[in-house]
Amino acid sequence: MQSEAQTIEAATLASGSASHLLRLSTISLIAFLTLVDLFATQAILPSLVRAYGVSPATMGVAVNASTLGMAVAGLVVAAFSRRINRRRGVVLSLALLAVPTALLATLPDLTLFTILRVIQGLCMSAAFSLTLAYLAENSTARETASALAAYVTGNVASNLFGRLMSASVADHLGLASNFTLFAGLNLVGAVLAYVTLTRMSATMPGRGNGAPVAAWLEHLRSGPLCAAFAIGFCILFAFIGIFTYVNFVLTRPPFGIGMMQLGLIYFVFLPSLLTTPLAGRAVARFGTRPTFWGALAIAVIGLPLLLTTNLSLVLLGLVLVGVGTFFAQAAATGFVGRAATGDRGSAGGFYLASYFGGGLAGSFVLGRAFDAFGWGACVAGVGAALALAAGLAFKLRLPGEQRTRNSEQFR
Repeated sequence: MQSEAQTIEAATLASGSASHLLRLSTISLIAFLTLVDLFATQAILPSLVRAYGVSPATMGVAVNASTLGMAVAGLVVAAFSRRINRRRGVVLSLALLAVPTALLATLPDLTLFTILRVIQGLCMSAAFSLTLAYLAENSTARETASALAAYVTGNVASNLFGRLMSASVADHLGLASNFTLFAGLNLVGAVLAYVTLTRMSATMPGRGNGAPVAAWLEHLRSGPLCAAFAIGFCILFAFIGIFTYVNFVLTRPPFGIGMMQLGLIYFVFLPSLLTTPLAGRAVARFGTRPTFWGALAIAVIGLPLLLTTNLSLVLLGLVLVGVGTFFAQAAATGFVGRAATGDRGSAGGFYLASYFGGGLAGSFVLGRAFDAFGWGACVAGVGAALALAAGLAFKLRLPGEQRTRNSEQFR
């Protein structure tokens, strides 16, 4: 009897573990299909510069105009989060995302190209924000960090495989075929969200009877949350600065890499795909701030390597920057989900508005620095943003966290 009971218990644990793994894998895949358009276009920047006949900074701003739409949509979701059904919002956003993506295949003039990228950003951010709210509201406190880390892992995968697909398709079939392919992926994401989010858990709009403005004020009065919002700004400011303009560095002498080879360069995100899922465990063991500082230290170590003329060292630098910034993003995103005491949907919207606002600022400010002063000035600006993020991290403390740690020290 005891052996039979142990067998049943082991089978139950295995089933639960498999179910948990399937859930995390599904979360990562939805994240991949949500954000793949954001980063894939960056891999074909040199081709777009030639097609439109503009400077790298001008094309960089046009491509990264999606971050403007993402910032705006983050604020919209923050305002109306409680009225939006999570599942329906995610599905509709991903379905609509296919429309501007398909229109980009017509290779419109630069103004319309920029507008379509903004609209893409609106759809991507709405799906992103509502999925984060869904995860925070349908997970236990212990599961939240792992679920959000899984979502950021899907973000990493979109950086790697999205860029690889984009570079390969554009190189062999042209720019128009590239955008048509990604419009199809958007529709796949909508179908996946429709099928799987229902099975994971019943999805309900955010609870609470207070006015949206009251929820906003509650978030903005929280020092730790405001610090997390500002940290999100700094992280994408730095990330966009490096991984947008390094394309031009690598395609010029002394490297002279072709488009297909440039796509392969983005295997530098592969280590991040393996390390980012560990962010939840690291936060649980060491705390948010030590985890965040450790991640930033890894990114900062990689910056000097980006200034060398040795391709292997540059690639190592990109690996370290990718691992550090993605790990830091996972820690910060998970912190927002735990620190928000009210409407988590609006807190997530605020975080994403700040996060993607940082991406837009990074593409503009660091693009101008790149055009005027070169790659060294761009890397220096990234270093300053990471240093600011490290300083802001001193405020990443949950209520009662310090008292708990002090009591543990005297046991």
